[in-house]
This record gives sequence, structure tokens and C-alpha cells, in this order.
Amino acid sequence: MGLAPPCARDDWVGLTADPLPLDDALRWAGRPSCGAAVLFTGNVRDFSPGRPGVHRLRYEAYDEEVEPRLAAIAADARRRWPDVVRLVLLHRVGDLEVGESSVVVVASSPHRDAAFEAARWCIDTLKATVPIWKREAWAGGDDWSDIHSPISEVGSPR
Repeated sequence: MGLAPPCARDDWVGLTADPLPLDDALRWAGRPSCGAAVLFTGNVRDFSPGRPGVHRLRYEAYDEEVEPRLAAIAADARRRWPDVVRLVLLHRVGDLEVGESSVVVVASSPHRDAAFEAARWCIDTLKATVPIWKREAWAGGDDWSDIHSPISEVGSPR
């Protein structure tokens, strides 16, 4: 399930059990025409509301649905911000320790406004539309995250 950047496309989407290639994602998104590249990474933290001492998360996904939904997010972002040059939307599955990255989004464009806005919209939309769930292991137990919302379709109102 390792990830490699695409050769002929400007969207890099994927799901992997391997550590996320943050440096590669940022480097790949940079183009000579881009004055801005915004990288967002979601990292495993050591707490969750009501669950102190989180030491591990397990991410599970409906694999067959993830990449098509990530691609739909990228396509929708391009309609909203036509100046975006490259987009990266990668998510990790499996067991992750505190401090590891679970998701990365990179948006590059000639100017910072489009890159910031597109990156923010992409991570928010990914969280709402991509079927990925997390199970938390903390000092008091192990259970599915209490923080969740129903999965909606890309482009539907949230």
C-alpha cells in the first residue's frame, strides 16, 4: 500500500499503512508557477475529550470508497479554486503512535489565498465525506472515537 506521486496528474490521493511522505508531498506539490504551498498534517495527540493518556490510534477505512472520494474532493476543490496547481490528499490506516501523522493535505497555487482556502476546505471535506474511522487506546480503555459525524457525499451541504 505504499504511496508514490503520480507522474501525469496534478492530484495525488491515496490510502496507506505506511508512514505518510510529508516531505515528498510538499516537494511534489511545488511547481515553478507556485508562490504558495500549504501543508496540513493531522497528528495523533495524547488525549481525546474524556480520554486522557491516549497512546495509540487505529484507523480503519472502507478502502474501496476512499480514493474515489479523495479524487472527488480534489476535483471539487479545483472547481472552487481554479488557480490551484497541485493537490495532495493522503490518509493512513492501521496503528499509529502519538506524534505520527494520520493525514496530509497539500495545496499549491500561484498565490497564498487559494492555497490556504483550498487546503482548509479539503481537510474539512475529507473529515466529513471519507469513510475512515478511528479507535482510541487510552489509559482507561480502548474504544471507537466519540467524536464522529455521519459520512456525507462530496459536494453535499454539511
